[in-house]
Amino acid sequence: MNEIRGGRMDLAVGDLVTRHSYDHDLLFRVHAIQNDLVILHGVDLRLIADAPLDDLVRISDTELNRRRRADRMQTETSYRLFRQDYQLIQRKTDYEINDQFTEAIKPFHLPAKILHLDGDQIYLRKCIQLYERIGLQVHGIHMKEKEMPSEIQSLIQRLQPNVVVITGHDSYSKSKGDKNELRAYRHSKYFTEAVREARRMFADLDQLIIFAGACQSHFESIIRAGANFASSPGRINIHALDPVYICAKVAFTPFMERINVWDILKNTLAGERGIGGIETKGLLRVGIPFVENNL
Repeated sequence: MNEIRGGRMDLAVGDLVTRHSYDHDLLFRVHAIQNDLVILHGVDLRLIADAPLDDLVRISDTELNRRRRADRMQTETSYRLFRQDYQLIQRKTDYEINDQFTEAIKPFHLPAKILHLDGDQIYLRKCIQLYERIGLQVHGIHMKEKEMPSEIQSLIQRLQPNVVVITGHDSYSKSKGDKNELRAYRHSKYFTEAVREARRMFADLDQLIIFAGACQSHFESIIRAGANFASSPGRINIHALDPVYICAKVAFTPFMERINVWDILKNTLAGERGIGGIETKGLLRVGIPFVENNL
């Protein structure tokens, strides 16, 4: 790779770097510099990490462009798979409606409302762009992970969403405990507490759909707290946009149908080791007839 070694004087918050000790596997953005320790946020993965200054390498423009092309191709592939699923649902719905009437009747859809809390402002912007591209109604809010449990009830009460996404950054630290111990994770306890607070308002798993977690999060605790979908069963990294694909599948599946968990995971970039969940009803409600300018 055509990269140059970065030292303390030439690294700044916002720089894009890789870690020499991990063979430059992941791309990070410098979030903070604390003496000789650098706090890193994943660029494409919802991972938070730290590294000594002398382990970091600033990425070259050539390598950055290569990684960005690869990420765009990966994202576009998943988007096309989602569009295929949505088009199949749409054709099935239109056929069922038109089969009951002597003339074609145009249906209308009541859109699901999504509340997306994200600990990373850049990731949130990426997600909102994809929500809008897919055609979903979203209210995105950036806040620190530790603030989410105390804020989520008031936000749900004010915005009345059908789906809540609770995500940001996370990581597992072996030095803090075993993988089964919640205290060994940077932000999993906040995701778990936020889910629990949301479930105090809506206990029915089909009345409010919740996705929660980030890279390497404590999947079991988040699911037990009441999430429909969570990360990360295999304690692996998940892509920044994976929560959007989960929401899209839920939002565009008819409410009379239950979502096959495998079907909802196969188009995510992380797969079943990165995200898991429970059987959940869809949210799409179709009505007739469509009246121009009235709905």
